[in-house]
Amino acid sequence: MGRMFGTDGVRGVANVAPMTAEMALEIGRATAYVCKKHPTKRHQILIGKDTRVSGYMLETALTAGICSMGVDVLLVGPMPTPGVAFLTRSMRADAGMVISASHNPYQDNGIKIFSKDGYKLPDAEEDQIEELISSGKIRDIRPTANEIGKAKRIDDAMGRYIVFCKNTFPEDLTLEGMKIVLDCANGATYKVAPDIFSELGAEVTAIHCEPNGVNINEKCGSQHTQDLSARVKELHADVGLAFDGDGDRLIAVDEKGEEITGDHIMVICAKMYKERGKLAENLVIPTVMSNFGFFSALKQLGIEHADAKVGDRYVLELMQKKGAVLGGEASGHVIFLDHHTTGDGILTALQLLGAMRHYSKPLSELSKLMKMAPQKIINVDVKNKPPIDKIPELQTAIKAAENELGDKGRVLIRYSGTQSMCRVMVEGPTEEMTGRLAKSLADTVRKCIG
Repeated sequence: MGRMFGTDGVRGVANVAPMTAEMALEIGRATAYVCKKHPTKRHQILIGKDTRVSGYMLETALTAGICSMGVDVLLVGPMPTPGVAFLTRSMRADAGMVISASHNPYQDNGIKIFSKDGYKLPDAEEDQIEELISSGKIRDIRPTANEIGKAKRIDDAMGRYIVFCKNTFPEDLTLEGMKIVLDCANGATYKVAPDIFSELGAEVTAIHCEPNGVNINEKCGSQHTQDLSARVKELHADVGLAFDGDGDRLIAVDEKGEEITGDHIMVICAKMYKERGKLAENLVIPTVMSNFGFFSALKQLGIEHADAKVGDRYVLELMQKKGAVLGGEASGHVIFLDHHTTGDGILTALQLLGAMRHYSKPLSELSKLMKMAPQKIINVDVKNKPPIDKIPELQTAIKAAENELGDKGRVLIRYSGTQSMCRVMVEGPTEEMTGRLAKSLADTVRKCIG
């Protein structure tokens, strides 16, 4: 078996290994054991979840495992992933655990772990947890009597997170008079998001805000903005905000119903941050998959960038290394490190709305800061994954394509981290050139690797 923990915790189909109740109990026990090394008298781990029906099963199993190791559990119920990160830190818990599979369909679920400082658990501690489970060592450590842990619900958890989010909105601004449509993806933001935007003065309409355990992310949320777009136009709203199932992503819709990507959001916020003297190192950290138009927009604004590997974990690592406060992905997972330790869809929405208020401009106008370059991605199935830079014929083809594009586009060919697949991405000045070069490169990949 490969490494249990991926770039975003453990994930899979609920009730199928590794996402079984038995494994959740073991993960709970091993995490509690690692946390007991922290120098505090009584240890506690906070657990939150999204709205999937399998969350009940996994929450109960995790709680049992943690308590069996003599560590207390703080249960906060449905809560966005970034809310769990915040509460873990503010309540001084030893760790925070989220039961969620983010934007995946309801039948999947996952477990991700935050350390006591609100950052995702370091690889070394994940490896330690995995080793304790795979070796079976954890099964022989069993406290008894008054050493067994207790569990309790934290009734004011939602209120604490609401106050935190509202405090990230610029103090000199208000949302009064703004008409907003929220798409909560029938997920973890369904309780907190409407309250946050209403309390800041906005007129809020919430859609996909009635979770039933199986409708999370179903034709809604950050990956499916059709309903949101239609409602924004119907109500003549100023903006639509779509979150994913666990609330760490935001995709926006402008007043005309047009989708605004994470790349657009980062450009708009980077401009505002720079003008307000808040853009540390004059630097933004995207991933290599950001659109070519994003890099062109930053250049126009006189803002530097350093590109991370795909995955919010790698974005955060590079932000910390370079001293940046703003970074993220085109998917809408944006990190504002001056406010939070992780990507937060609600917090991102508040910064975007702050920019709309700051410039007194509609979102359709602000989004013109970035012009999307035509992009074509072709996924090619491969049987193995030899280093791309060691395939002469493919390198020759890449160089020829790059020469034709000049400074008006780029080529990116990389293997998928989770599938037997090679992704060929080309961005260029026209749809015709982009499509033609992508097809030619994909054919070369099939010939050389497939």
